[in-house]
Amino acid sequence: MNHLPQGWGRPRDDIYGHYDHSYLTHPSQAPIQHTQQPAVTGTSVLAAKFKDGVVIAADNLASYGSLARFTDVHRLIPYGSPPHAVLGIGGDVSDMQHITRLLEELQTEEAYDNSTLNAKSLHTYLTKVMYNRRSKVDPLWNAILVAGFDEAGKPFLASVDLLGTQFKAPTLATGYGSMLAQPLLRKLAETEEEVAGVTLEAAVEKIKESLKVLFYRDARSMDRYSIAVVTKEHGVQIKRDEKFENQSWAFADRIKGYGTQVN
Repeated sequence: MNHLPQGWGRPRDDIYGHYDHSYLTHPSQAPIQHTQQPAVTGTSVLAAKFKDGVVIAADNLASYGSLARFTDVHRLIPYGSPPHAVLGIGGDVSDMQHITRLLEELQTEEAYDNSTLNAKSLHTYLTKVMYNRRSKVDPLWNAILVAGFDEAGKPFLASVDLLGTQFKAPTLATGYGSMLAQPLLRKLAETEEEVAGVTLEAAVEKIKESLKVLFYRDARSMDRYSIAVVTKEHGVQIKRDEKFENQSWAFADRIKGYGTQVN
């Protein structure tokens, strides 16, 4: 190998001949390349079980690096017809769109068979998808939460990441939320036994509180979000484009010199 600074790691031309750059002018002959890092990303997804179901939420921001580029990206995806489960996806938005297409194809296949996957089976399917892509060294750069019910009709909440690592817990958070929001969510319930004492109102309030903390502390977050409640009685109920009330940063637009001034 050539160990001179200008050619570190390159074969020596006097021994192996000149380097062949032809693949640069003929892309079809280029080696297969995989995405090495996500481009446009969504941040944390938060979820918590309560005695009758699951609450899950995510903000609507998709960031291009540090640029808050898209403010209307809905990262909660209902599954089923009618919907009976919800996916919350963080990470790369284009990979999220690919997963959405996979789920649409899966729903079409199920429609022909007059069957549908419960949330637990759906989570198992996604675990296989994520692990398969990881094994090809071409991962889907996402962290996913699946909320719904298992085959026994009990509330189900589980996570899977780009490595195919999966686990279940009474409360879950992805991304920065796993460090900032999870300690708050655990005040609801730390064990499955404690879930029976959690009401819908308490779960929604704690999720909103955690989202607000992330808005103040996570530079890739925003104050507009989507929240879904999954219950047996009402199925999936999603509210999109919700916004924090009485958030303390609202004073900034009244400071002279802040933003665009007309007077």
